[in-house]
Amino acid sequence: MTQTAPYQVTDPATGEVAQTFPFATDAEVEQALAGTTAAFAEWRRRPVIERAAIIKKVGELFTERSAELAALSTKEMGKQPVEAVAEAQFCTRLFDYYADNGPELLADKPVPGHDSARVEHLPIGPVLGVMPWNYPHYQVARFAAPNLVAGNTVILKHAENCPTSSLAIARIMRDAGIPEGVFVNVFATHDQVASMIADKRLRGVSVTGSERAGAVIAETAGRNLKKVVLQLNGSDPYIILDSDDVEGAAAIAWETRMTNVGQACTSNKRMIVMDEIYDDFVAALVKRATAATPYRPGDESPDSYSPMVSRRAAEELLAQVQDAVSRGATLHIGGTLGDGAGAYFAPAVLTGVTPDMRAYAEELFGPVAVVYRVSSDNEAVELANAVDYGLGSAVWSTDVERAMRVACQLDVGMVNVNTPGGGRVDLPFGGTKRSGFGRELGALGIEEFVNKRLVNVATDV
Repeated sequence: MTQTAPYQVTDPATGEVAQTFPFATDAEVEQALAGTTAAFAEWRRRPVIERAAIIKKVGELFTERSAELAALSTKEMGKQPVEAVAEAQFCTRLFDYYADNGPELLADKPVPGHDSARVEHLPIGPVLGVMPWNYPHYQVARFAAPNLVAGNTVILKHAENCPTSSLAIARIMRDAGIPEGVFVNVFATHDQVASMIADKRLRGVSVTGSERAGAVIAETAGRNLKKVVLQLNGSDPYIILDSDDVEGAAAIAWETRMTNVGQACTSNKRMIVMDEIYDDFVAALVKRATAATPYRPGDESPDSYSPMVSRRAAEELLAQVQDAVSRGATLHIGGTLGDGAGAYFAPAVLTGVTPDMRAYAEELFGPVAVVYRVSSDNEAVELANAVDYGLGSAVWSTDVERAMRVACQLDVGMVNVNTPGGGRVDLPFGGTKRSGFGRELGALGIEEFVNKRLVNVATDV
């Protein structure tokens, strides 16, 4: 049966549907493509300094409206207000980075050894962003900011449970002075996304989401010879080789795992701990999980946890945990679903996971800390590289050289030593293996959807 209102706001705390929005019509999709194509002709001709000034205003509005944006994401996907406000304000830093640095990043680059050759960085045209729900503002910002500064025009297809966030972002773009057609929000169906990718007017597509969604879109993009950037699943190893403060190490690891109630692609989903500190580390995690309580409006406790994005997502996580327990894993605490239609999932600590369990190879996208015991650096590296994902990682040790030796053997896109990572708009973001390809953020992020055109001038004619 065909859905007529698939974009909807469903409160994860209660399961109640608050708002619904219809799919875009085919005529609206065509209008979006035609409008953004026409707008590109003028937008690309604007000096990059002018584009950057408008993007700077976009960033200002994200902070000015951070409370409004936070309320939307709390209702749509359950994010706690303090985290939601911080996310919106972080977007300002991201837009500022590309507004301030974009002109230099896009400047012509000389070709070493050739006095008369240079590489230009030119916009390519309309690009489509298929964006996820877990960071409904930040994910859009990190796709849109570099492309808009570069001179591309942008079509946004947001997650189907984040319609009010996508509309709010479109209003910010308009109010900041982005010309009509340069940034377009469309409530497209999956078939309409495929048709847009096939359309010769669209020049590229960026996807942040599941491995399954990325594979489908990449296949369509490949058939149509379109550039694609994929930021997909992750199951990041978090290796603790030693510590002179196990309680402190566990506190950082737990806080990292519980950010966005565990629903982040770069969460430390696999904690790999040396056996001499393993028992104390697990005990410290259990202590913190025991103190966790469900978040309710007005709750200011640092130990409270939000609902997951949906009851369905929480049930899937529960099935993964139960599969592990049924095969011999130990569930120390948590791992239960709250009553009713809400999506509260009690934070869990899980050990004894083995390769025959779903939790070993699959991403656990929620508040479950999986801890592995290892007895050597080589064993830690082998376990870290055992899965098909290769997004981020972290290695901790009081001996930085030892940590670096381990870190340099990890098959991932991002390595952090003695830090969980994250929080920097000037550092490139991306993975390898089935975590996708391409980079966002930093200098590399603005180069994905530009034409690096060579200009070579003969001087001896």
